[in-house]
Amino acid sequence: MKSVSVLIFLFITLQFNIAQKVDVYSRPIQAERSRDFDAIHYRVSLKVDLDKKILSGENQITLSPLRNNLDKCVLDAEYLVVENVAGIDGRNLLFEQKENQVFISFSRQYNHKDTIILTVKYNLSKPTLGLRFIEETATNPLMVSSDCFPNKARQWIPCYDYPNDKVTTEMIVTVDNRYKVLSNGRLVSIKENRQRGEVTYHWNQELPHSTYLISLSIADYAVIEDSLGSLPVNYWVYKGLEADAKTTFGKTPYMIDFFNKLYNYPYPWAKYDQVITSYMGGGAEATSATIVGEGLVMDTIAEKDYSRETVIAHEIAHQWWGDLVTLRSWEHTWLNESFGTYSDYLYTRFDKGEDAGAFDLLGKKNQYLNEAHNRYMRPIVFNRYDNPGDNFDSHTYPKGACMLHLLRYILGDDAFFRTLSTFLHQNEFKPVDTHDFMKTVKEVTGKNMDWFFEQYFFSPGHPVFEVTKSWNETTKKLEITVLQLQDSVPEVPIYTIPVNFGFSFPGEKIVKEVWLKNKVEKFEFEFSAEPLLVRFDEGNYLLKEVTFRKSLAELVYQAEYDDMIGRLTAVNELRSFNGEKSTLTVWTKLATSDSFWAVRQAALENIERYQGEKSKDLYKARLMDKNSKVRVSAIRILGDQKDPGLVRLFEKTFRSENSYAAQAESLKSIGKCGGKKQLSFLKEAESVKSYRNIVSKAAVDASSVILGKERAAVHNTLK
Repeated sequence: MKSVSVLIFLFITLQFNIAQKVDVYSRPIQAERSRDFDAIHYRVSLKVDLDKKILSGENQITLSPLRNNLDKCVLDAEYLVVENVAGIDGRNLLFEQKENQVFISFSRQYNHKDTIILTVKYNLSKPTLGLRFIEETATNPLMVSSDCFPNKARQWIPCYDYPNDKVTTEMIVTVDNRYKVLSNGRLVSIKENRQRGEVTYHWNQELPHSTYLISLSIADYAVIEDSLGSLPVNYWVYKGLEADAKTTFGKTPYMIDFFNKLYNYPYPWAKYDQVITSYMGGGAEATSATIVGEGLVMDTIAEKDYSRETVIAHEIAHQWWGDLVTLRSWEHTWLNESFGTYSDYLYTRFDKGEDAGAFDLLGKKNQYLNEAHNRYMRPIVFNRYDNPGDNFDSHTYPKGACMLHLLRYILGDDAFFRTLSTFLHQNEFKPVDTHDFMKTVKEVTGKNMDWFFEQYFFSPGHPVFEVTKSWNETTKKLEITVLQLQDSVPEVPIYTIPVNFGFSFPGEKIVKEVWLKNKVEKFEFEFSAEPLLVRFDEGNYLLKEVTFRKSLAELVYQAEYDDMIGRLTAVNELRSFNGEKSTLTVWTKLATSDSFWAVRQAALENIERYQGEKSKDLYKARLMDKNSKVRVSAIRILGDQKDPGLVRLFEKTFRSENSYAAQAESLKSIGKCGGKKQLSFLKEAESVKSYRNIVSKAAVDASSVILGKERAAVHNTLK
């Protein structure tokens, strides 16, 4: 669903002292909703007045009883006012609207083989979150934008509003002919009534989906047409943003093609649209018509620093995980969001490379750990919540994604991806729960993985390890002890878990897998010489915290020769040896030449932390780094030195930079180092156009800093 921004913590303090600041176990136990009919089809006809912020409508509902002798039905209806209910014969039916529901009495009893058609007429004149009437501003047009998640379709459509019942839908919407209308499925027709100055759009979602996935957007949009073969792929944006929209959304067909092949299940819907709105920050999937925040649209310069490709990929993945197969009830949110989050990692790895993928997954791990340490821990599958949105957190998104990564390692790539494809084919257009997925794992792989799900999905927490090693030069044996510490927290188990040890020697690395099953495990390995480095969790498959102390020599070796995650870890763990010459040497080398930007950045920032102004030439050299994030760090470090002699360098950097973030940081550094003479330069910079005006805002902030310094200087003089 709504995507969540990832907080990157390059190093987590490895002490397991977690306070449950939010008592999630005090929340009420929720259960899947029962129903006595199966909704089959909703044919929604609306007349929407954007100026008056009202609509009138009707929903022709086709349903089938799930029991015999059904003589009434109950629909969800909040805010909207029902005016009339009629049967298929046109005769009015008795109804009562109360407590956000409509109770409808049939003219006779129906049995489970019958089909019932009734029409509910209604109007809506109150503002709702489910269907927002959004005022025109300097940046967005007058618009209507839906937000049905998790149970707000009922605010503008009388319906059964729970994800365990899937329906086909039609949306027939009449508006002023200034506007365009987008909804789910195939565009059937556009009919214009010139006499009335109106236009009617007819959309048909011919395959079943849940009500929270219904989408409606109305505005004077520009529509950019694209495609993947015969599949229409369109981008609905504000006029004037067409060029930037092509930059932002241009890889959409490429992403869909990637997921087609990855899941071995062709994209299931009639088309794929993305439409922007002003009220949202990230994205919200809807069947074939995803809604995304207007902030996702950016030019090629902003893409370097603020790209939201992962949001776009995440929402596309939901067209399978969440839309094709949908959580049956809200405790199974991971079936939507963990798969969506893991899918955006898989796309990042595919498109940006192994290191970028690994860094993305590290960010997901640390996002969960932050929530576990600072808010609460809960099982991923969790039926205690006040409202469904409570479960859309860092346990559902990143933790669940990390658990899928571990499951993939245990099963192997072939079995894992065959399981995913089989699950989609077996459950297409159906609601599903965790046990459905567990069953498919068994059927496809032959492995009973109930123990895995019990530990990682039905129990809270994560493993916390203390690892020690001892080399015996006489026997040539290495003893490693692994202690699990997490069981001091209630309900957190001692894990059964596979883990790889990596042993590095000159010219080779040996990897050995072991299984942990007890609180304390001891392992013995025999080698001809002591390893140069021992890695716990070689391959980085575990979501964990670990204390594993290494010598200076080991960390220096790791920082130079390990994989990216290992190098990044070593760069930060070398803080324990910050006074050693070899530490500064390796930090300097990595800040200059490591292949991945985050390692270069971490090394640079550690040098600043312990060397300060002594490495000014290095900081200046990194102003030419190929990655703007490293350049931003270098500019910030130099600015923090508050050296007036650097002002000209910052002005030159500002003029030559092709990164808004680096330009903004240059202006902030001018504010830190400069004086009144720089105010005219900053005033000129205020007029520079940039993504979300970050350059202009930085210029204003820098001017404020300088003026503040001037006022302080005058005050001190008067004293």
